[in-house]
Amino acid sequence: MSWGWRPYVPVAQRRANAARKIAKMTKGGRAASPINLQGRAISTTFWGKAWCDNLESYSDYSNRLPRGRTYVRNGSVVDLQITEGKVSALVSGSELYKIEIKIKPLNPASWTSVQTECAGKIDSLIELLQGRLSAGVMERVTRPENGLFPKPSEISMSCSCPDWAGMCKHIAASLYGVGARLDEKPDLLFLLRGVDPAELISKAFTAQAIEQTGSADDRATIGETELADVFGIELDAPSTVAQTRTPPAGKTSKPAKPLARAKPAKKPVKKLARKAKAPKKTGLRRTAGQS
Repeated sequence: MSWGWRPYVPVAQRRANAARKIAKMTKGGRAASPINLQGRAISTTFWGKAWCDNLESYSDYSNRLPRGRTYVRNGSVVDLQITEGKVSALVSGSELYKIEIKIKPLNPASWTSVQTECAGKIDSLIELLQGRLSAGVMERVTRPENGLFPKPSEISMSCSCPDWAGMCKHIAASLYGVGARLDEKPDLLFLLRGVDPAELISKAFTAQAIEQTGSADDRATIGETELADVFGIELDAPSTVAQTRTPPAGKTSKPAKPLARAKPAKKPVKKLARKAKAPKKTGLRRTAGQS
């Protein structure tokens, strides 16, 4: 009893069969993009290895991944396309099987958190894509719970083969194929997760601009202190950042008004002088009464 399983086909024959079908597809206007490894290592760069490490960290996939590694190493992934939220592949087995893997976009809150924690720590987009990052940034972008790589709950997959398991060897080979493809084009990870890698760089520039603005406010405060020392006037203590800026033209004469009010101080002196003459008048009246 075969239980619906097809007979084993040697690797060489599988490749020959796949090549014929790919040639037919190419004539129809579709260019194939196979996974061809150089040696046994599936991936050699930071992003490719990080993808494979993330894949192997989930126990849900552990019993299916070994066969997938064998398939991707022997060149069975004859076409692999990565678009936003989707991986499409053709894997050569007893027949040529069609694989579709859908991956949810990165959670906006997780992406914002990545941007915030990496702000000012990535110098350029080239360094980001080449994986030339500090240990702290590497840890942040690969964090299992809210990094750039998908969790099993964010992945749905299907294959045209008769294996009804959640992940067959053809799907596993395709997922490993993604890791190999990220060696060549690491920007595809950001496309797959629906985010723009340039935002990590622009966030860094925004943080630097805020720091520079703060320094300018400090310089303005120092300038006002020096102004008070030179002109011998007291400035009110600023209650907000806006109050530390230089007042508009036309209002700079206000601090001089208290000096002009010094003139009324002479009036009380005149009143005291008038009261001093009063006893003379009173004394004359008393003299007249007594006489």
